[in-house]
Amino acid sequence: MSIDPTTLLVVLAAALAAGGLVLLVVALTPREPSPVQAAPSRLLEQAKGAGKRVPLAVGAALLTLLLTRWVVAAAAVGALVVLWDALFGGAKEAKRSVARVEALAAWTESLRDTVAGAVGLEQAIPSTVQAAAPVIQGELQTLADRLRVRVPLPEALQRFADDLDDSGADLIVAALILNSRLRGPGLRQVLGSLAESARAELDMRQRVNAGRRSTQRSVQIVVGVTVLFVVGLRLFNPAYVEPYGSPVGQVVLAFVLGFFVAGILWLRRLSRFETPERFLRSRTVGAR
Repeated sequence: MSIDPTTLLVVLAAALAAGGLVLLVVALTPREPSPVQAAPSRLLEQAKGAGKRVPLAVGAALLTLLLTRWVVAAAAVGALVVLWDALFGGAKEAKRSVARVEALAAWTESLRDTVAGAVGLEQAIPSTVQAAAPVIQGELQTLADRLRVRVPLPEALQRFADDLDDSGADLIVAALILNSRLRGPGLRQVLGSLAESARAELDMRQRVNAGRRSTQRSVQIVVGVTVLFVVGLRLFNPAYVEPYGSPVGQVVLAFVLGFFVAGILWLRRLSRFETPERFLRSRTVGAR
């Protein structure tokens, strides 16, 4: 019993559309906030971001399916839309990381100047909150609130490091924790050295990001031109790509797309900025 290809395409399109509508309804349905405050998972955040692009991915896949009649191409275009940020993104995260390093350097300098006035850390830290950059001001305000309710300074600083979740911040917070326990001299000089180190890291990251931004843009152009070229051939010269319409041709097309994906992932790995692991992670956060 043979199945009409048009009927199969209609059924597949309806299934994709129904799945996209279900995911859209689930994403828009309000939920009660969880009473348990846990550290957000990076994988969960990425999954939520990808879920918001599912309706657009379904539309792009359906359009590709109607234009080319290739199930593999439609699935590839849908996956490309969903995973666009994971494959070609990172600019927003890189800017946020650079802004965080710059904010930490400025805050360290502000704390150094405040401590120079013979003020203890318990009094100096809250006075630097208002002048801090917005990217770290929320975490600093939480730290100041903990100090106001008499949380021990080492414990409050440890929680502050967990809130920031940054390897560069661990170095600064570790120096503050050691000083809060030993109460020794030289904190101002240490903070000055840490601020200079943060400025040097900031300059290095900015130069690296500027060099890799052109590579990311080139990869996006190559992928866009390839997709448009394939769709154009299918529309305006269908005889040239007719072998890909058979089941064997779809398998071959899947292998070709696999090579493209491997190359994109390789370029993506080259353009990624490898940050060192944190060393000031508390046991409660590590156990989550």
